[in-house]
Amino acid sequence: MIPLWAGSANTWDCDEMGHMNVRVYLEKAEEGLGSLAHALGLPQAYQPGSASTLLPCDQHIRFIHEVRPGRPLTMTGCVLEWDACSVLVYQDLRHGDGRPAAAFRTRLQHVNATTGLPFAWNRSTRERLDRLVDTPPQDTRPRGLDLDISPVDDRTANINTVLDGQSPEIGRTLVLPQHCDAHGRLYPSAFMGRISDAVPNLLYDWRRKVAGASPGTEMGAAVVEYRLIYRRWPRAGDLMTLHSALAEANEKTHRLCHWMMDPVSGQAWLTSEAVALTFDLVKRKVIPTPADELAALAKMAPGSLRL
Repeated sequence: MIPLWAGSANTWDCDEMGHMNVRVYLEKAEEGLGSLAHALGLPQAYQPGSASTLLPCDQHIRFIHEVRPGRPLTMTGCVLEWDACSVLVYQDLRHGDGRPAAAFRTRLQHVNATTGLPFAWNRSTRERLDRLVDTPPQDTRPRGLDLDISPVDDRTANINTVLDGQSPEIGRTLVLPQHCDAHGRLYPSAFMGRISDAVPNLLYDWRRKVAGASPGTEMGAAVVEYRLIYRRWPRAGDLMTLHSALAEANEKTHRLCHWMMDPVSGQAWLTSEAVALTFDLVKRKVIPTPADELAALAKMAPGSLRL
């Protein structure tokens, strides 16, 4: 494990729930990956004009202890495994007292910065990859999502699957230049931000009803786990729409699949699944979901979307 990042949560990093927004976790993870690139002997990976870069293709995030404004944070990381053209990276974000805040497991592909096509590491980077291999701590391991589940085929991840299942459109947006990286591709954190912005269109009123069934609570929400499959990379001026479907729900948590679509081509930019919960903003505890509201959620978010 090597140091990758250190900082804190600013007030403007936090949302209406009083804790750091999910997109900001990914922003800090992106900065940490920049440090890792330097450790791998790829200091130009995230600079304009570089020959190669690192693109995520499969990412798991577990949010463990919420981050409140002003709290100090540090990030360390290591390599879990690597092959000819990719690496599985672990990033560990901790509070100042040592409690885990979040953990990231990200499969990165080493690609041509222009074409996005994978190509092999050189000998020097392979040697550095070997030296960075380590074992992650047990207290941050995946919990609610099975990482052995294979994502749906690209041929299935299209608008026909969305329309057949009548999964509602809950977000629509345009990619802005300031949300793209040095190579013109949308930042992963911007994907997450668009999902975070859109989910209230589906769940805000429903969560108010859930909280209303538990007198004395104040409605809030949190995501505790995410897996994202990055399939294609939008650029400035591209359109994106978000469709969501319920995958599973119980008294404490609900699992939703979110598909970010290209309405022009009909193909998916990204598919993902998230484990979320409704929680009390005062007690910072889960608000249980009544059975009738579980049934209502299934009607609100129909469809057969999967990771």
